[in-house]
Amino acid sequence: MSPHDRDALNTLLRHNFVSFIQRTFQTVAPGQVFMPTWHIEAIAHHLMLCMQGRVRRLIITLPPRSLKSICASVAYPAFLLGHDSGARIVCVSYAEGLALRHARDCRTVMQSRWYQDAFSTRINPRKNTEAEFETTAQGRRLATTIGGTLTGLGGRLIIVDDSMKPSDAASETRRRAILEWYETNLVTRLDSKKHDVIIVIMQRLHVDDLVGYLLQKGEDWTHLDLPAIAEVPQDILIGENEFHHRAAGDVLHPAREPLEVLEQLKADMGSQAFSAQYQQAPVPPGGALVQASWFPRYVDLPERGNNTQIVQSWDTASKAGAGNDWSVCTTWLVQDRNCYLVDVLRARLEFPDLRRRIPAHAQAHGTSTVLIEDAGSGTHLIQDLRHEGHLRPIAVRPEGDKLMRMEAQTPTIEAGYVHLPNSSPWLDEYLLEMMAFPYGRHDDQVDSTSQFLNWLQRKRQNEPPIVAPPILYRPNPWRMR
Repeated sequence: MSPHDRDALNTLLRHNFVSFIQRTFQTVAPGQVFMPTWHIEAIAHHLMLCMQGRVRRLIITLPPRSLKSICASVAYPAFLLGHDSGARIVCVSYAEGLALRHARDCRTVMQSRWYQDAFSTRINPRKNTEAEFETTAQGRRLATTIGGTLTGLGGRLIIVDDSMKPSDAASETRRRAILEWYETNLVTRLDSKKHDVIIVIMQRLHVDDLVGYLLQKGEDWTHLDLPAIAEVPQDILIGENEFHHRAAGDVLHPAREPLEVLEQLKADMGSQAFSAQYQQAPVPPGGALVQASWFPRYVDLPERGNNTQIVQSWDTASKAGAGNDWSVCTTWLVQDRNCYLVDVLRARLEFPDLRRRIPAHAQAHGTSTVLIEDAGSGTHLIQDLRHEGHLRPIAVRPEGDKLMRMEAQTPTIEAGYVHLPNSSPWLDEYLLEMMAFPYGRHDDQVDSTSQFLNWLQRKRQNEPPIVAPPILYRPNPWRMR
């Protein structure tokens, strides 16, 4: 390489953090192929905002094996110390082996020929241990674990990279210990609580993990959220006034993990674990407002007779764009006090397609009892369908907000009157949305369900009311079949 080319490369590595990440990867993962992607640019830009003092509190959530540790725990401390050899950095991981590996990799980068060509920062050989090394300018990178001792130690930057291992996510004791250590130990180690920086980067594991706790506190955290599959459109900042647009359904890194690989992972892991670790949308264990265990399961539907009724409940959206809400129809078989969920239709449909789909779907399931919310696009659908004369849907006027309407029906569900099939292609997504409500990204299936149950309750208003079981006793819904 000519001196001119070497100078150009050194300039690039000093000023372009994405290029620095790529060179770091080649150093600590020799033989592996670095695959450039926009999400690395997004991570790099947000870390640079912290380095420039423009962001003081940063959360990055993304799936495992997305180069988060090489970016945040290896390349970033080395890059920062290259520009400010007096910087004091604390890097935290859940396990000692993990923390020490990141420290070794960072040291390897800083002692490499290419790094020392690009930067003047040097590690002090007299203060160079496995967990901690200092620069000749008294800067420092300290590696420790969650729960580790930090007495007398501190810094201007704290990086928390994976605060919890997946197997600990179900332990309330472990989760609480992490949060307490963060508040009483880690945060107090900042040199300046007002100006210094905390970065938390991890995959989500539980609604009450460290990220969940920090977001609920209401502090001013910048959150870069990178699910494996975009559920809503996103405009992700990847540079100064530069954005990457993700359409709903876009895969984070299709060259490494295409959609079919992610779908297989979901099948292998289960929807709930996949939702947390890959979609960054953890569902409360068992459920939030509604518990999964409250739903009895059926193998075969009851035979239809004089005492059965088929009811469809529509929650409609009038636009088919990927960023719009879903139109959802839940189909129910009602027999005595029991309700059996027969089918869930969930699609993004333009208004004309929706108007054609409603009567066709009613005919497919043999019902004329169709509920449509009398609001927004639903009002026009009701008018159009009644005018056509083939179907006279029942207009349901919503009362109260979404949460109130669902809360009103939790006694019915908890008492074991709402049955789900043992298996169905739509079952996992339905249960995930029900269990995540009111914290999930979508609530269209919830709205369709609560609309049906509220309508049914009003229809039966002359019957004895359903009373929620005492708080200390939860009936076994399997015995109530």
